[in-house]
Amino acid sequence: MSIAIPPGVTLVQGGDGRGKSTLLRLLAGALPVEAGQLQLNGVSLKEQPDAYRRQLFWVEPRTSDFDQLTPLQYFESLRARYAGFDATVAKQLAEGLGLEPHLNKQLFMLSTGSKRKAWLAAAFASGASLLLLDEPFAALDAPSIAFIKQLLQDTSAHPGRAVVIADYEAPEHVPLAGVVDLGD
Repeated sequence: MSIAIPPGVTLVQGGDGRGKSTLLRLLAGALPVEAGQLQLNGVSLKEQPDAYRRQLFWVEPRTSDFDQLTPLQYFESLRARYAGFDATVAKQLAEGLGLEPHLNKQLFMLSTGSKRKAWLAAAFASGASLLLLDEPFAALDAPSIAFIKQLLQDTSAHPGRAVVIADYEAPEHVPLAGVVDLGD
């Protein structure tokens, strides 16, 4: 497979078990690439894995790795990894997602939807050039879905940022820069 991801929003779509999440893991460098190469802004994953990964934001949506942290502590932990991380923006995004009452609760205490809100707020506040979002609307309430769609619309016009979303279908009213169709 050979793909180039342009600035804006790219959709990776396909049916169950078609490899949407696997493709995101490959792009994130979380799974080994058996052949070929991955480059982000001229930085090779193989030659400079840390520099490559600092340019993208990806978190496994079902991870329990950060469960002992509060969302605020999680945001703070990202400052070391992402030079452009903005904790103020993360708090504003968390507020826009209705996560504010849960910012001081440990992540293991939160619902699946609230955890996803923390990951999404962190992603958009990271300053990373590439955001990899696996089913970004899963387990979210309607106002949060609308909020994320607005963020994606705003990002679609950003010349220095690309977002790859893995989902079953394209989000309504979000202009797409590209589509990777893995089939049904």
